[in-house]
Amino acid sequence: MEIKKVNQQLIPETTQTWQGRSEWFFNRKYTDTYEEYYEGPYKRAEVWQKKILEELISKDKRVNTLLEFGCGTTRFTRWWKDIGIEATGGDISPFMLSQALHRFDGDLVMADSHYLPFKDNTFDALAFITTFEYYKDPVKVIREAARVGRHGIIMGMMNRNTPKLIRRRTQQLFGKNEFYVTATFYTPQTLTKVIDEALKGREYSIEWTTTGLPKWFPVQKWNVPLGDFFGLYVQFKDAL
Repeated sequence: MEIKKVNQQLIPETTQTWQGRSEWFFNRKYTDTYEEYYEGPYKRAEVWQKKILEELISKDKRVNTLLEFGCGTTRFTRWWKDIGIEATGGDISPFMLSQALHRFDGDLVMADSHYLPFKDNTFDALAFITTFEYYKDPVKVIREAARVGRHGIIMGMMNRNTPKLIRRRTQQLFGKNEFYVTATFYTPQTLTKVIDEALKGREYSIEWTTTGLPKWFPVQKWNVPLGDFFGLYVQFKDAL
C-alpha cells in the first residue's frame, strides 16, 4: 500500500483572508518577523507610544484588568503589567497567536473583534493598539468593546496627520509595504466621530495625545493632532 505524505502543520504557510481581504497578519512572512521590527527601527517610537498610553489610562484608577484585542505577538500585552494592569490578549490571527504563546504567560483567545466571546463587563477596559485600522465595521467593534469593557477603551493609532502618510501610500502603490494595504488611517477627530456614532446614549469623555515626532523636534508628545501616532482613551462616566 502506498502511503501518501500530507502536510501536518498546524498553521499553513499560505496567505489566508479575513473580512474577504488578504491580510498581512495571515502571512508568516510578516508575522514570524514582527518582533524584529519593534526591536529594530521601531524601538524609539515604541517607547514614546507606551509613555502616552500609560499617561492616558493611569488617570482612570478603576482600571485593573484589561483585554487587548488585536494583541498580535503580545508586544504591548506583556507591557501592561509593568504599569499595574492585568492583561488578557486576543487576536484573529493564528499566526500571531502562535508567536504569542511563546512570549506571553497570560490568557489568550482567538476570536473576531466584531464578536467578542466574553460576557458584559468582563474587563475593566479594552485596548486596541495599531489594530483598529484594519476593522471593516469599526462602529460594531467599539460597541462590542464598550459591552465587554466596563470603564473604558484605550486605543493606540497610526495617525493620518503625518508626513509619513505619503511615504506609506507610495510604498503601498509599488508593493513595498504590505502592512498598510487594507489599513484605514484615522485622526483624533475622525476617530472621535466614529466613537460618537457607536456610543450614542452613553456618557463618556475622550482624551488623546499625539507622539511620533522627529528627534530634533522640541517636544515628543503634545495635544496637537500632528504626529505619526496618537493614543486615545474613552472613559465611561455611566459605568457602575
